[in-house]
Amino acid sequence: MRRRDAVKALAITTVTPKVFFNGAAQAATPLPKAKTENFNSQWQLWPDMQWAGPEYWGNRLQDWEIQSGKLVCNVSGKNRALHNLCFQLSQEKAAFSTELVAEMLSPHTKNEGYIGFRIGAKGPFKDYRSAAVFGKGLDVGISNQGKLFIGATESEQSLDTRQPLHLKLEAQPRRSAYQLSLSVLDADGKVLAELKTDNIPADDLYGNIALVSSFDVQGEESEAASARFDQWKISGAKLVHHPEQTYGPICFAQYTLHKNTLKLTAQLTPVEAIEGYKVALQVKDKAEWKSIQEREIDPMGRSAQFRIDNWPYQEAVPYRVMLELPLLQGRQAFYYEGTIAKEPTDAEEVKMAVFSCNADHGFPDQEVATNVLKHQPDLAVFLGDQYYEGSGGFGIQTSPLEKATLDFLHKWYMFGWSYREIFRHIPSACIPDDHDVYHGNVWGESGKHAPTEEGWGYVAQDQGGYKMPVNWVNMVQRTQTGHLPDPYDPTPVKRGINVYYTHWNYGGISMAILEDRKFKSAPKNVLPEEAQVTNGFIQNTEFDIKQHRDIDAELLGDRQLKFLNDWASDWEQGAEMKAVLSQTNFCTVATLPKGSIIDKIVPSLTIPEKGEYVEGDAPTTDMDSNGWPQQGRDKAVKALRKCFALHIAGDQHLASTVQYGVDEFGDAGFAFAGPALNNLWPRRWWPPLSSDHQPLKGKAAYTGNFLDGFGNRMTVHAVANPHQSYRQPARIYDRGTGYGIITFNKQARNMSIECWPRYIDPQANPQGQYEGWPVQLKQSDNYGRKPYAYLQEIEVESATDPVVEVINEASGEREYILRIKGRRFRPHVFAEGSYSLKVSSPEDGKSKTLSGLVASATPADEVKKLSL
Repeated sequence: MRRRDAVKALAITTVTPKVFFNGAAQAATPLPKAKTENFNSQWQLWPDMQWAGPEYWGNRLQDWEIQSGKLVCNVSGKNRALHNLCFQLSQEKAAFSTELVAEMLSPHTKNEGYIGFRIGAKGPFKDYRSAAVFGKGLDVGISNQGKLFIGATESEQSLDTRQPLHLKLEAQPRRSAYQLSLSVLDADGKVLAELKTDNIPADDLYGNIALVSSFDVQGEESEAASARFDQWKISGAKLVHHPEQTYGPICFAQYTLHKNTLKLTAQLTPVEAIEGYKVALQVKDKAEWKSIQEREIDPMGRSAQFRIDNWPYQEAVPYRVMLELPLLQGRQAFYYEGTIAKEPTDAEEVKMAVFSCNADHGFPDQEVATNVLKHQPDLAVFLGDQYYEGSGGFGIQTSPLEKATLDFLHKWYMFGWSYREIFRHIPSACIPDDHDVYHGNVWGESGKHAPTEEGWGYVAQDQGGYKMPVNWVNMVQRTQTGHLPDPYDPTPVKRGINVYYTHWNYGGISMAILEDRKFKSAPKNVLPEEAQVTNGFIQNTEFDIKQHRDIDAELLGDRQLKFLNDWASDWEQGAEMKAVLSQTNFCTVATLPKGSIIDKIVPSLTIPEKGEYVEGDAPTTDMDSNGWPQQGRDKAVKALRKCFALHIAGDQHLASTVQYGVDEFGDAGFAFAGPALNNLWPRRWWPPLSSDHQPLKGKAAYTGNFLDGFGNRMTVHAVANPHQSYRQPARIYDRGTGYGIITFNKQARNMSIECWPRYIDPQANPQGQYEGWPVQLKQSDNYGRKPYAYLQEIEVESATDPVVEVINEASGEREYILRIKGRRFRPHVFAEGSYSLKVSSPEDGKSKTLSGLVASATPADEVKKLSL
């Protein structure tokens, strides 16, 4: 039974007082009201750690920690909030109260600010996660001047804020509104000060409840702690309890299965310092869970990585990650559950979901997870920019190193919170791109240091290399790629930065996973100074980049080209079709208003009406794309086409399907650059159309043969240009956002490329794809070069679906290699001459080579029969 048939629903687990589970599916709409319970914080049960616990979400992660059984906001800055994930205020007209003991820490009495509660917090979307990250509500508390406040209403009386304060807020419905009463109590419960206000709108009092510490320290954050909280309580009939909404300490897990080896990475929260913890991978043995491996938590990336050889890939296996923690009142176990899917080796089709470019505009992106799962994909690939520097709303923190690590985890946890249901029950690949390592663009220069001492922006990244420290870059790579199959060649690059480029064979689809950025030359370092490069764009309008096609610059580098050559030969474990996964495509499908010398204007460009053709654009020369360097691009494209590989990429923020050309249009393979999940940079493709331009039959005017800005040949088959959708929020729906679905049909040897808007229900609207899709391909289309002649047709009597390799005897080079369907094949070649034909059966290690085969335009009718 296929995974998509075996796993019909996501397991929803519950919470008991002693054991927390977080394997529940999340819903965008409010969940059914749970039984009302009172809330009491339990920080006193936890040892010291850099995390507030599974019932909370802190903005930011690094700003909240448990110290001596109390919650501490360890930074002085604006709008630090800690949200309660499991208790919310309903829309029911009912009373509630909340209270806590809070302490304003020195020296913050001299800074303008306050501590207290945020009630009725709501985010852009009707989802508690949206509210937890971006929620705005009614702030209630005490200022550093000692004045109580409820929103804009402030008390006249002032209290001494140099001592712990027992704050209590009570809310009572009054006709169509509420009365709020905020008081400060002494140790005996006596009221020291009180503030009341009426006519609080009922709509202001439903949603999340949070604690707040907000201090304006003259525009800069201070590392001094701002507040300490204890004994937080919430009660009342208006309160609803959703225990399944915890997040952590096991946030999510990703895995791959390759050649019978399972690799799984579980992402945890910062609990690694708790002595005596135990983290294990468990599988179900009949009715009982059995631990099959234990691992340590990476003290930097807070992940646990498992590897199991000889995995039983022929069946679906429920798994869970178990974390047992010795808390202050006994040990507690936490679980994250999923499924290791049955590998679809015998399935006719294998379906891949494709994602990239995940800004936080649409967080928590529930519509994406809901709609993608309706396709029932067999695997998922996330091809870079899993988050952006601004994800979560606070920019980036680059030092000290521990804070920078927690800053990364804050953004990474948001990614998992959005998409973990997509990959909970199927394997997934995840590869970092430039924004994942806090770059606008990366030209890796084999791992060199980008000189941030001269500035953080263009001045650093234009010189190539990585801005963040080596161990931080390695940590990001480890958390995102640690579950991938082992690297082809694990030798680190400069300064000890690790590599992960590798081969993943799953369900008969053999995938090469590349690192586009790591070896690539920085254009500023290799182009003439007169080019005046800034952020990968040539500022000198007189400089013609097309005249520098053969410049000495790296793209993939010799190591990855060697890997591609070896990978093309590897058809073991039933590999039937080939695909390449990388961050970006090998051409530049983008235009800007003619005369533009940099792309800063992209976010402000007018979004046209659907069907409108934008005039006045010209192809860009953005050297962050892999249209540059052209010579390296051609080498990569030639390597891909020799095994008929489809190229699948992200990065471009503009979905496209093109066919590469090297010497002629269409003489290489196809590439799909998927749409952005959330689009910060809505690129577009509105090329000027010559009088003799011929679009593809039945398709838009911008399709057909074009030269990109670097002079690379490409045949454009489909583009998802941004257009007015009249859906809100416009910055999500007007910018060509969505995901891709690629179906590999191993029986027919063809591929279907689909491109879906994120909001379309594929079951309710099966025709709802972006214009131009689906694009249907045959495997042979991925080497579109026209045959010059043919070799004699062969029939293999002793093997079904053998691998055939054609070798040019004069040069000794491979012309191409593929696994054929059936037993008969008529090899084609591209020039006259003598060729060898190697026919093999990787499953049993047998092969036979025929030499001295002469190309002919009219080969003999006789079929050459051979037995391996």
